[in-house]
Amino acid sequence: MSTGTPPPTIGVVVLTMNDRPEEFPRAMASVLAQEDVDLDVVVVGNGVEPAQVPPGVRTVTLPENVGIPEGRNVGAANVKGDYILFFDNDAILPTSDVAARLAARLRQDPELAYVQPRIADPDTGVTVRRWVPRLRADATRPGTVTVMAEGIMLMRRDVFERVGGWPGHFFLFHEGIDLAWRCWDHGYTGYYMPEIIVHHPATDPARHTTFYRMNARNRVWLARRNLPRVLIPANLATWALLALWRFRSADARRASLAGFREGLRTDCGPRSPMSWGTVFRLTRAGRPPIF
Repeated sequence: MSTGTPPPTIGVVVLTMNDRPEEFPRAMASVLAQEDVDLDVVVVGNGVEPAQVPPGVRTVTLPENVGIPEGRNVGAANVKGDYILFFDNDAILPTSDVAARLAARLRQDPELAYVQPRIADPDTGVTVRRWVPRLRADATRPGTVTVMAEGIMLMRRDVFERVGGWPGHFFLFHEGIDLAWRCWDHGYTGYYMPEIIVHHPATDPARHTTFYRMNARNRVWLARRNLPRVLIPANLATWALLALWRFRSADARRASLAGFREGLRTDCGPRSPMSWGTVFRLTRAGRPPIF
């Protein structure tokens, strides 16, 4: 950072349910160790009063668990800064320059809505496929991306507010694609920076008992909210075929079917279909919105 340039101002949003007594203090210590940035950090207790919070860090206590995306919305409304760092409470920033380097990339390119570091398991160094925000899962290739891994991501505050924030009613799963698509539809892009590595345990999302149902429901909501009507059947058919191939157990398939039906029958939230220009831009960027 050049002499005389004010440091980037970053609001950091961390959610907690007080269920990670070992990981959470390490995560917070790595955030507070960031240098050359002006941080405003808030911990949102999702149905709990936050515990183990370091001195100087503010808290917000929610009376019930409102889910990850809505909890992040609450956190974003309670921090100051030109940028917002959304940060999982079991992640680690392994060096003190991560936040500054991510912010520097956003400062360089006003067309970027968000930047994504490479996420790797701290024990194995492996970057699992779902953390690579592109179809071709090459974790080492930088460039423009059309989706995001929600757990560790830096975003411009003005864009976040302009596009309406996270889809709070999703509760869990696919909220990152929804947010990324709306950023693209407002003329912005995302960027993947694999040279910046952050740590996160490679846990299985299917550990959540409602994974299959909510995963399917939110995928349907995602399409219904964001796509031109003619593309919705293609998107959902593609997802259904992939789900049948990936989910081999009968219980997983039944739960997915229940979620698929729920997504069709229930309110998906405000519908704002992307323009055909956005469809073309996403396709040209390597991920047409039917996948």
